[in-house]
Parts: sequence; C-alpha cells; structure tokens
Amino acid sequence: MTQPVRPEDLRISDAERTSVAAALQRAHEAGQLDLNEFDQRVQAVWASRTRGDLARVTADLPALPPPPGPRRAFTGDDAGTAMKVLTTIWLCISLVNLVLWGILELTVGGIHPWWLYVALPPGAVLGTLYAIGVGRPGPGRS
Repeated sequence: MTQPVRPEDLRISDAERTSVAAALQRAHEAGQLDLNEFDQRVQAVWASRTRGDLARVTADLPALPPPPGPRRAFTGDDAGTAMKVLTTIWLCISLVNLVLWGILELTVGGIHPWWLYVALPPGAVLGTLYAIGVGRPGPGRS
C-alpha cells in the first residue's frame, strides 16, 4: 500500500509559480526585497517543483496585501452611479446616431455628419464633469 503524499511534496503548476512570482514582485515594490534578492528568489520559484520548495522561497516574508483588483472607471457612490448611467445613455444615443448617419451616407451619400451635433455637446459636459472629479475614482476614493 502506498503512503499518501504530504501536501508540501505535491507538484506545482506554472500557474502557482506565476502567482508566487507576482507576490515576490509586490514584495519588491513594497521594499521588502532588493533587486538582487528578488531576482534570486524568482529564479528559485521557477526552479521549484513542489509546494514545499515554493514555501521556502517566501517563508521569511510577511503577508502581502492581495493583488490590486481591476481599475474602476467610476466610484461606487451615487455620483459614480449617476456618471455611469449618463455615460451609458450618451454612448448608446451617440452610437445609434452614428450608425443611422453611416447607413444614410452609404445609401444616399454626401450627408453632413449631423450625428456629431448629437454626440459632442453632452459628451463635452460628461467629459468636463469627469475631469473635475465627479464620480471618478482617485486617491482615497473607491
């Protein structure tokens, strides 16, 4: 009868190596590792074959914060929600008008780009609001 494999002796995948290398990158960015030590540890990560090997590479590092999530275009508050809704409405109206103009241009030809009069003024207002910070994530905002 074979003995069960200990967790630290389990083989690892490239995905696990990539995850540990990303954690080492964050440790380097946080100043916990200098460039030389970071390079040595990343080489050790890619040479690792088991979970125990990976654990030894990061054993002396404190817990790192999780990797940053995806960047958000708008905040989660009321202003961000309003900007998201208004931007979606503006984009839909602008695209519908652009498609209608394009169909007319292809079938009739010589049509003035009137869709710009529909798209640009509200787009400029939304762009200005976003530029001054309404609904836009920034330092200390979520």
